[in-house]
Amino acid sequence: MSNGNSLRAVLEQLFSASFEPVIATSGDNHIIVANGAFFDLVRMDIDELTGEDLLNILKLKSLVDPIEEALISRRVFAQEVSVTIDDQNEVQLQLRVSQLPEGERLWVLNPKSKYDRSRDAQFDRLTGLPSQFLFDDRAEQAVITANRHNKSIALLRMGIDHFNRINEGLGHKHGDEVLKEIASRLQHTIRNSDTVARLGGDQFGFIMAISAIDDSILVAEKVLEAVNEPIIIDGHTITLTASIGITLYPDDGKEMSVLLQHAESAMRHVKSIGGHNFQFFAAEMDQRARARIQLENRMRQALTNNEFVLYYQPKVDIESNSIVGAEALIRWNDPEKGMISPVEFIPVAEESGLIVPIGKWVLEEACRQNKIWIDAGLPTVKVSINMAAPQFRDRNIVEQVREVIEKSGLPPKYMEIEITESMLVGDIETVIEKLHGLRDMGLDIAIDDFGTGYSSLSYLSRFPITTLKIDRAFVHDLESNKNTAEIARAIIALSQGLELEVVAEGAENAAHIDFLKEQGCNTVQGFFYSRPVTAEAFAELLKAGVISGDDVS
Repeated sequence: MSNGNSLRAVLEQLFSASFEPVIATSGDNHIIVANGAFFDLVRMDIDELTGEDLLNILKLKSLVDPIEEALISRRVFAQEVSVTIDDQNEVQLQLRVSQLPEGERLWVLNPKSKYDRSRDAQFDRLTGLPSQFLFDDRAEQAVITANRHNKSIALLRMGIDHFNRINEGLGHKHGDEVLKEIASRLQHTIRNSDTVARLGGDQFGFIMAISAIDDSILVAEKVLEAVNEPIIIDGHTITLTASIGITLYPDDGKEMSVLLQHAESAMRHVKSIGGHNFQFFAAEMDQRARARIQLENRMRQALTNNEFVLYYQPKVDIESNSIVGAEALIRWNDPEKGMISPVEFIPVAEESGLIVPIGKWVLEEACRQNKIWIDAGLPTVKVSINMAAPQFRDRNIVEQVREVIEKSGLPPKYMEIEITESMLVGDIETVIEKLHGLRDMGLDIAIDDFGTGYSSLSYLSRFPITTLKIDRAFVHDLESNKNTAEIARAIIALSQGLELEVVAEGAENAAHIDFLKEQGCNTVQGFFYSRPVTAEAFAELLKAGVISGDDVS
């Protein structure tokens, strides 16, 4: 889609204009982005839903053909449907599907309820707080009153930091209980004349008339304190933090839709610097937010236009200097800006959900390329890819990987999936089931950046992993920091005790190589041997079979 009519921009308008669930999908009905009302309806998170087939989620695959027929005929598809939530609660919906200009689809779900629709629209069903619909109405009324009496208004937007970890670790029912408790606390932090509303998901909004800026600061401080008080649910003690963005009327804008955007920009700024704080809106925040949206749109186009490329960094046997594998690393070759480092775009991809389709592309491309090398008669090596947390959390990830492997024709033993320690926490049994599914397929599993996460060693023996990767930070400081040297030594010993392969990342000089060889680390990856190179350059390295580092001892 063009920048002027970007999917994200369209949805932002719908966020403020509609309290109904709204979703945008690709032409084959896979979710690109959705609003908070949809996540509330299906009781799932963006990380679980991005990239999923919407009709599968709603269990409405029977509508594939009728929808296709309507859209091909340039008509809007409209039909009342019944959807079962959590396998027990049936919801009647009026479904409308329309075609967007460049092939994507816009879905709107109007809940039909036995309850009075006017009240259902105005109050959030989970918390009992005013909904986005009523919040917007009260905000407009507050502006009218402020103008009449020459007063100011503070608008606050609050998001709970890392709330998705609650749903992932304890389940959505516990997450709902947390939201209800937070809502109750928030009601006790404001005056009767003020409004607190649930804006969707874990976000809440506040409207208050103020005499001075300090009034909004006092409320923000009370809210942060209220959220931070421990919550006990079913024996679990949960301590949360929140991020708050504050914007002022009329100083920061005259239109309520603009003020809402400003408050969200300020809130996201707080989240980006660690959360658990509040921040007043500043113009540069809006500029950063716009730049971020532009980057998202450019990434979507990059995926469509095949602008992403994979580079390959060799993994080398430390004794023979032979190439035994490679890690596939994504780069973005932007036609206007040239090569863009993943440091710049991966964080935005993860936050927006784009990491899921990008991650799938990486898997497909790495398999395709390795099969080409094998078919060309080059020495066979195992290629590893990094799997992001949102991609791994997808309930269908094992089946998706199987489809890619089978389509590529690559023997699974030549592919390795790298995940981080932090992805091993939460629902342990589900994690183990997924890992076993990948291992049963014949893939190897590596724990990347081992030693920097927070998984329990007691769980390590339960995970069907094949490789531990020593984080480059421990290797980089081997010469100057005795503690990191001891950590590296311990990881190598642990891998040997568990009969796992160990790979050291970030080896840059002969001293690193000497230490790792002495400790029994057999495989090394780093600039000492080679920087990441193009597929063509890696093919030349494979032909040579061995790679000599600088002054290898």
